[in-house]
Amino acid sequence: MKRVIGIGNALTDMLVNMQSDAVLAKYGIAKGSMSLVDSALQSQISKAVAGFPYSLSLGGSADNTIRAMARLGSEVGFIGKVGNDTTGEFFEQALTNLGIAPVIFHGEKRSGKCVSLISPDGERTMLTHLGAAMEMHADELCTEFFEGYDCLYVKGYLVQDHALIEQAMRLAKGRGLCVAVDLASFNVVEENRDFLHHLVREYVDIIFANEDEARVFSGEDEPINALQYISELCDLAIVKIGMKGALIKHGSEVIHVGIMAAAKRVDTTGAGDFYAAGFMHGLCEGLSLRQCGTIGAITAGKVIEVVGTTLGEEAWSDIDRLIKRVKTEKYLF
Repeated sequence: MKRVIGIGNALTDMLVNMQSDAVLAKYGIAKGSMSLVDSALQSQISKAVAGFPYSLSLGGSADNTIRAMARLGSEVGFIGKVGNDTTGEFFEQALTNLGIAPVIFHGEKRSGKCVSLISPDGERTMLTHLGAAMEMHADELCTEFFEGYDCLYVKGYLVQDHALIEQAMRLAKGRGLCVAVDLASFNVVEENRDFLHHLVREYVDIIFANEDEARVFSGEDEPINALQYISELCDLAIVKIGMKGALIKHGSEVIHVGIMAAAKRVDTTGAGDFYAAGFMHGLCEGLSLRQCGTIGAITAGKVIEVVGTTLGEEAWSDIDRLIKRVKTEKYLF
């Protein structure tokens, strides 16, 4: 496996540093919550925080993984849909700037955006409008999009459209790609369990799941039993078990890899996305499963040290240094 293409909701993150929680109180928004909102409400809140310091970055769970893989040096592409607006232009240009091959459709609605309101104490409240990202349909995909790639990476959130996610997998498998799926969240798995089992039986080669997702998917309470259940349905199973690290199974080989202790736990958003990025990058480099798991732990450990999912050059330099150590078989944890 050398080249990976992802498909997912094309979102732009707008991170706003607020001076107080007055805006949250005004609109009756629960601090620390994550809500899907309509375009009108998101626009009202954006106007209410106009003038506050803010930054824009690529968002969306699958895109977080692909973006991190690109920064690690993997050859990657991304399929998504944006609107005909400045936010969509930003998203598409940012992909190109990062060396990510874009396959971007344009919809009628405004581009999807997540407005993240960061309180003075660092807690983040997220208001997401999917917008044009929800307009991507199965009949827009074609087999040529997958030419030259070895793996399709899909986040479980895409089961919002059963036809779309199955068509992507079907076309990818028809081109000889392997398919990797991150189950995304336990409620998504719970609501789509039968359909996800169908997808896994028919198309999926690699599964990433956290402890809760694995439990709901498998019906097994113990992570090691859930790992065994999942491994019987696909070639490679990865079950993340929080502060205890991750369990990895391929064939008869079972590996446990611990976590990398973060200097400070600021924001766990994106930790799963970055774990998948590190692990998949290791696969692209032809490394052992233990090395892949270790790199996943490194990237996940670094992203929780910052607000959002955009790391500075110092953090990436540190990640590069640690990965070099992993490649020389000097495991860190």
